[in-house]
Amino acid sequence: MSAAQHVITKIRQKASENIVNKQLLREISDAMYVSDCTMISEEHALHRESEKRMAEDTRSLYIRLYEEIRDDIVNGAYEYGSRIPAKRQMAEEKDISVITVEHAYDLLQEEGYIESRPRSGNYVIYRQSDLFPVVKNPELPETRYEPEDDTFPVSVYIKAVRKVLNEKADRLLVRTEGRGGIEIRTALASYLARSRGMHVDPSQIVIGAGSEYLYSLIVQLLGRQRIYGIEDPCYENIIRIYEHNDVATDRLKLGTNGIRTSELQKTEATVLHVTPYHSYPSGRSTDASKRTEYIKWAEEQDAFIIEDDYESEFSPSLKAQQTLFSMEPKRHVIYLNSFTQTIAPSIRTGYMILPSELTEPFLKIISGNSCTVSALSQYVIAELLNSGSFERHINRIRRKRRRVGE
Repeated sequence: MSAAQHVITKIRQKASENIVNKQLLREISDAMYVSDCTMISEEHALHRESEKRMAEDTRSLYIRLYEEIRDDIVNGAYEYGSRIPAKRQMAEEKDISVITVEHAYDLLQEEGYIESRPRSGNYVIYRQSDLFPVVKNPELPETRYEPEDDTFPVSVYIKAVRKVLNEKADRLLVRTEGRGGIEIRTALASYLARSRGMHVDPSQIVIGAGSEYLYSLIVQLLGRQRIYGIEDPCYENIIRIYEHNDVATDRLKLGTNGIRTSELQKTEATVLHVTPYHSYPSGRSTDASKRTEYIKWAEEQDAFIIEDDYESEFSPSLKAQQTLFSMEPKRHVIYLNSFTQTIAPSIRTGYMILPSELTEPFLKIISGNSCTVSALSQYVIAELLNSGSFERHINRIRRKRRRVGE
């Protein structure tokens, strides 16, 4: 081998060693990069978990504070009209942040326990006599809504929908009973007992797509051969639906507190369709003596009363008006109401309560009917009733209307 060839061989060996070394260095570098990325990813995950735990701890703190103050207000520790501690004072007493106290106070304001007065503080506005009872341990809304708005809070409704989709997804495509699912009927029976003193069995309740549908159903139940007495003036859709069902009607003039006695005495109607609270468009409501007169008329004539209790939940009076159904629940009164005003017109869900003595024969007449309300809507309304969200909304609006009237 010549000296030149020997030099060339050496150079090739060195070059080969360099290539190997460079390859090794690249592999080591790549391994270090992957390791660094893994460590960074793990650090980020730990950081996110830590932030999540901190958020949960903060949320549980303000909810616990909210529940503590709420219970003190309900139990009378903070009396009506009294001032609760300022946010900073409360934060120092509880050794928590002012932000946590602020969140708790916001919830108390939204649900009508306290109100904020400029440059003065937060005062208790809750009075037991103002309210329908609310079920214990209600689900709390996660998002604030504007207390001046009469509409049902969208965030609360969406929360109920999500819960139903998560917990009852497998039932949503299953057909419910023709009179409505047992869940919504049971929830309604409980709500009516708490709020209106109406003690009914779920079997007496029929769910339908709004009051107009239920008017037609009542004609199917009571028959077209009867004369239906209607308030004059009244909601024109009532007249229109009865006419479409080929039913004879008798318009009965309203007095200051309901249908005039002279009109009741001369009518040949055997069905009386009345709106005892805030009849539209007159705005007139019946008093106790007129409601008693209606019941006496029905008993003497062996007639039926259709009690259209639209919007009565929003009555600003301290005590909810006694329903005709609660006065005579056995035979003569069919009760109607809907969630059109109390939740939203788009809900298109109403309900009818049949008198106990006639429930079985009435249900046989409509046994072939299918329920006109979707399973999803039924489960969502049941959730709103069971969680207390519906009653909290009603209480807030009633309190607002009372303040406007004072």
